[in-house]
Formats: sequence, C-alpha cells, structure tokens
Amino acid sequence: MDNRTKRTIKKVLHYIGAYRFQLAASIVFAGASVALTLWIPLLIGRAIDCIIDKGQVDFNLIKVYLIKIAIAALATALLQWLMNTVNNKITFEVVRDIRDEAFRKIEILPLGYIDSHSYGETVSRVIADVDTFADGLLMGFTNLFTGVVTILGTLVFMLMLHPGITAVVVVMTPISLFVAKFISTHTHDMFKLQSETRGQQTAFIDEMVNNQKVVQAFCHEDENMTEFDEINSRLSKYSLRATFFSSLTNPGTRFVNNIVYAAVALVGAFAAINGSITAGILSSFLSYVNQYTKPFNEISGVITELQNALTCAARIFELIEQPPQVSDEGNAALADVRGEVTLRDVSFSYVPEVSLIEHLNLNVTHGRRVAIVGPTGCGKTTLINLLMRFYDVNGGSISVDGSDIREVTRHSLRQNYGMVLQETWLKNGTVRENLCMGKPDATDEEMIAAAKASHAHSFIKRLPQGYDTVINEDGGSLSQGQKQLLCIARVMLCLPPMLILDEATSSIDTRTELKIQDAFARMMKGRTSFIVAHRLSTVRDADVILVMKDGHIIEQGDHNTLLQKGGFYSKLYYSQYDG
Repeated sequence: MDNRTKRTIKKVLHYIGAYRFQLAASIVFAGASVALTLWIPLLIGRAIDCIIDKGQVDFNLIKVYLIKIAIAALATALLQWLMNTVNNKITFEVVRDIRDEAFRKIEILPLGYIDSHSYGETVSRVIADVDTFADGLLMGFTNLFTGVVTILGTLVFMLMLHPGITAVVVVMTPISLFVAKFISTHTHDMFKLQSETRGQQTAFIDEMVNNQKVVQAFCHEDENMTEFDEINSRLSKYSLRATFFSSLTNPGTRFVNNIVYAAVALVGAFAAINGSITAGILSSFLSYVNQYTKPFNEISGVITELQNALTCAARIFELIEQPPQVSDEGNAALADVRGEVTLRDVSFSYVPEVSLIEHLNLNVTHGRRVAIVGPTGCGKTTLINLLMRFYDVNGGSISVDGSDIREVTRHSLRQNYGMVLQETWLKNGTVRENLCMGKPDATDEEMIAAAKASHAHSFIKRLPQGYDTVINEDGGSLSQGQKQLLCIARVMLCLPPMLILDEATSSIDTRTELKIQDAFARMMKGRTSFIVAHRLSTVRDADVILVMKDGHIIEQGDHNTLLQKGGFYSKLYYSQYDG
C-alpha cells in the first residue's frame, strides 16, 4: 500500500469518526446478527442428532430446536435491517460532508486554480467520483464488518466443536488470502486510469455542450466525434481491464474455498467413522466452513471495490486540500468608501516566466471616470482582476481610500464595486432572483426602477410570468443583449461607490446602447468608474483615458488631448473611424 493510499484511508476514517456512535451501533448489530446466524447451524446439527435410528426420533426436542431456529432467523433479519439502515445513514452523511467541504473549497479557491482546470474535471470529482466512493464505502460497511465478525465467530464455534478439523481450515486459509491479495494489487492502477479518463470525458462533454453553437457554426462535429471516440475508447479499455482483473477475485477465492470444503469433508468423514464426531456436528461443521470461507469471497470483492473508491476519494481530497486564497481573517472591512484608487509600482504575471504588467502607477480620485483601452492581450482585463482582488499583485500595492486591498476583507472590497462584464452570468432562478442577487432586500419598486433605467423592463414584462419567469443559467430564450441588460440592471439596483464596466454594451444594438450610455452617465455621476472598451466611441466622455500596451500605460489624457497627440490612441481611434 503506497503512502497516498494510506493518507486517503486516514482522511476517510477522519470523516467516519464524526459518526462514531452510529458506527458502534453498526458493529453491535453486525456482531449480534452474526452470532445468531452462527447459532442456527449448531441448532440444526443438534436436531439431526435427535434422529438416532429408525423409529428412534426425539420429535419433542426437534420441535424445540425448530422454534429456536425460527426465532434466531427472525431476530437475524431484524438486526441486519437495522445494521443496513445505520450503514446507509453513515455512508450518505459522510458523502454529504465531503461534498459540502468540496463545494466550500471551490468557493474560496484562488481564481488561478479555476482558470487552470477544466470545469468538467472539477464537476466530475465532486459528482461522479464521490458517487463511486459512496458505493465502495457502503459495500465496505455492509460486507466488511459482517465478514470479519463472521470469520472470527466461526473460528470460535469450530474450535468448540472439533479443534483438529479447525486446524485444517486455518492452515489452508492463507492460500485464499494470497490469491485475493495478488489480484487486488493489480487492479489499483487500472481503477486509477479509469477514474482519470472518466474525468477527461466529463470535461470534454461539458465543454462541447456549453459551446455547441460554436461547434456547429464551424462544422466541427466530425472532429469532436473523433476526439470523443478516442476518449471513450480509452475509458472502455481501462474499465474493461479493471473489471476483468477485479472479477477474477471471486472465482479464484471460490476455487480455493471449495478445496478447503472438500478437505474438511474428507477429514470430518473419517472422524465420524472413528466416532470422534457425530453426523449432526459434522453437518454443523461443514456449514461453518461455508460461512467461514464465504466472507473471504465477499471481502476480496470489497477490497477491489474499495480500491476503486479510494482512488476516487484521493481525487476529491486532492481538490479539498488545494491551498485556498489568502485568508481574510483579522483584516479590516472597508467602510464609507469614497472611491479613491491608487496603484503603486504594480507588477503582475499569470506565469512567472512571462511578464505582463510591470511597474504600473495610477492615481484615480473620487468620482473620476477612467477608460482603459488598448489592443487584445495588453492587460486591460487583468487590471480589473487586480482591482477586484481576484488575483493578488506580485509586486507593489493597490489601495482604496488609502487602505491596501490586501489588508481588507475581499467581501467588503467587492461589495463596494459594481461589475458588468462582457460575458453575462445568470443563475438558474427567476428574473427577480437574478436582479436582486446583490441586494436581496430590495423592494419591487427599486427593482423595477433599476430595470427601467437599464431598459430591461419592457422585455421583462413580455415574458410569460414577468419578473417571476424562471430562466436557466444559459438564459433560455433570452437574447445575448437581453441577458446583458439584466446584468446591467443588477448593478443599477445596488449602485455601489465604484463601478467596473468591461465591454458592458458589447451585445446591445446601437440604438439601445445610446440609451444605456445615458443611464450609465447618470449612474457614474459621483462614482469612481473604470471602463474597459474596444469600441472607442463609448469612452469619449471619460475624464481620463489610459492607453495600455504590453502591460504598461503608454498614454493618458482625455479624448481630445490624445487625438491631438497623434500617438497610439489616435491610430486606434482612426482605425475604427476611417477619415
């Protein structure tokens, strides 16, 4: 067993430890049910011994034994039902705890982790891998406890009946264990490859479903089918190998167990002939041999299933153990924000080897509208990520009202920003729930006023249930422009002291854009605003325009000043408006 598996088992036991009382109850129920199960063969053997010869049968004593057998069988069924109920409760509460912790970790993971891992892979770990782990854990509880107790119990009963024959059983047991161990050690790698490939498949399906329009627009269906077939074939190959090797366990151990049974029957027959054991006791003994060897089959199957479960558990624990973003504990909260933002000697890069922003300085006073323009990849959106502290700067500092944003809580920082992005995001829920996300206690009047200000009210009224219409995370039948209007209304409802508009009107028609720009102008009055735009017509009224290139501010000034300079901004502007 490698160190990774040992660590995984230790973590699983930590989660199970929270339910130690239910675990103790399960063990008690298992022990009691096994004891009654093992008592029944002894009663049957004694009942057989009541048949001495033709015409010499003690029917009264047989009747007593039959009543005891019936009571024991009913009690065993009840105890097994209770044990299974407790086992299910433990398993699914452990799974609930793991999923809760995994989701909480996703909420506080650095954005760098989310950006560098496919969404489908992460979903596969939290859903598919945890389900597989649950199946293995439930089988472990159900079969492992009863199996171990059955082995120990049958040994005790067999020693009581005939120590010599018991020795034959014990001596031949290691053969079965060796076969199970040999097969199980060769299945772990197969289950690991199976789990990893399943994650790749989920990631690919998620990516294709979310971008099906793009796939069809570029006629890329055949290429996607080829790639999916390749992943699917690999998954089929690894799954087949894992299943094949794991399925050898049961027949292998059964073969050994049948040899043990035959050996016991042969030795027992000679013992019965010699008179050292009765026919009834031999019958009981053979029953105990079956019950003794059966758990080895079950346990070997459980071990195989547990290896698959532990492989999946290791993947989910790998997610849970990812280092979270820098803690906010002890940091102060921003209060009464005016919106004075200062960047001092800021440096940042996503990859250490590739520099992006270097020694950036900027001072934005209260109420200023700052536009950020430049070619693709110059660092505009990166600057927004730094202002919102989605990423922390590598060097220098960013402060709001004189407070370094690394020394204040993220919640209080982001609460003072209103953000409208080019990529719209809506959650599965009603239009009302989407609009009031940032201000859950908003009144209907405030919500409708924000919707009217963003020119979203008219199309919302035409929806089947108006503001109570349920939309999914993809927006359903809403156009891209309508989804963007909802996002704009969401910010207008909150009206925080600082605004970030990252291509906020990119999906809106020109006529509506003029109305939105007027609404933005009213919204930005008295608020510090950062506007990222490719269409330079949207930034002409900004107080300051920052022209970025290769992570540096190469020009700054208002629209007319930059045009008169005839520099980089002028070339960008006239490239959009020739002549």
